[in-house]
Amino acid sequence: MTDHMPDDLSAAGRDMRAYTDDLRPRHGVVRNVDGEWVLLRHELVVLAALRDDLFSSAVSSHLHIPNGLDSTEHTAYREPLDRFLTPEALAAFHDRFRQVAADLVASLPRDVAVDAVSQVGVRFAVRAQSAWLGWPADLEDRLVAWVAENHAATRSGDRSWMRQVAESFDELIRSVLEPRRGAARDDDETHDVTTQLMRTKVNGRPLTDAEIVSVLRNWTGGDLGSIAQCVGVLVHHLATHPAVQDRLRAGVSDAEIDAIINEILRIDDPFLSNRRVTTCPVTIGGVELPQGARVKLNWTSANRDEAAFGDPDAMDPQRNADRNLVYGIGRHACPGRWLATLEMRIALKELLAATSSIALEQQQPAERAVSPVGGWAKVPVVLA
Repeated sequence: MTDHMPDDLSAAGRDMRAYTDDLRPRHGVVRNVDGEWVLLRHELVVLAALRDDLFSSAVSSHLHIPNGLDSTEHTAYREPLDRFLTPEALAAFHDRFRQVAADLVASLPRDVAVDAVSQVGVRFAVRAQSAWLGWPADLEDRLVAWVAENHAATRSGDRSWMRQVAESFDELIRSVLEPRRGAARDDDETHDVTTQLMRTKVNGRPLTDAEIVSVLRNWTGGDLGSIAQCVGVLVHHLATHPAVQDRLRAGVSDAEIDAIINEILRIDDPFLSNRRVTTCPVTIGGVELPQGARVKLNWTSANRDEAAFGDPDAMDPQRNADRNLVYGIGRHACPGRWLATLEMRIALKELLAATSSIALEQQQPAERAVSPVGGWAKVPVVLA
């Protein structure tokens, strides 16, 4: 039985996994202090994600290519952009990602505390993404600093600061684009991903500068922090489940590693939510939403819904794969899922191959991230 729906909830300073675990058994839909309607249950999140005619992704006044588009317009951009992110296109980067991971792991100290988020996740994400995009290595420290400031600004809720941080990232992207102008012919496929993106056409016309910046912001600005959070979640799980470490070190197929990664991220999904806006009056979960209602699809909560998964903490990759929403569902499912999984698989394999043990540092407890960030803020581990 669902009791009275609260309409003034605040996520500020809360671990959203624990908070939504408490709310979800009693409420499928809640409303927060910002006036947003939050969908908590798996069936409701899936329904909204699949009905983009009712729940639009056009939620921002800023340009977001392609995730801020709907319907045929979204498809027109996704088709040429997704070709950069297929398993076939990414095959050429396996060795580079492996070298990035191996070099990073080799540089980590042994038998002293290492933070899996900032020292492993962030550094790996920045280096791997730069290798994929063809960005210069000397941008690393700027990108690492940007990830830290972006997290701080996001946690603060200070819109002016968040806007300033976003603008600084766009500036960085433009500095990468400028030297590439005119560097390649339209039919030349030998250049790096960034240069190829600058030659990409949608509906027969080249992307504008603003669209290119938006795509690269989406590919990097969001993914750098996300991959770092994912690495933190994965390493924490390994550190607290030695049997999983042993299983992976014993040698399993890449497909099995990927399934385990996806299931760990279902159990502790650091991708908290995506925004939508209703295109007309909608009733969902027994709640009537007006046209123009701001809605959040809470992936973290949906991925732990007992109605869909039983015990949300029980690891069962095969059983849960079809319902796992780590990368979303429907038209707006994350286009970078193959890239993210590849990077995380390589990072874990290199970390496990170079160590005999990954354990939590007992003197410095791991620290959960709080809304609007998911996963872990710090995961001090000792590598041996």
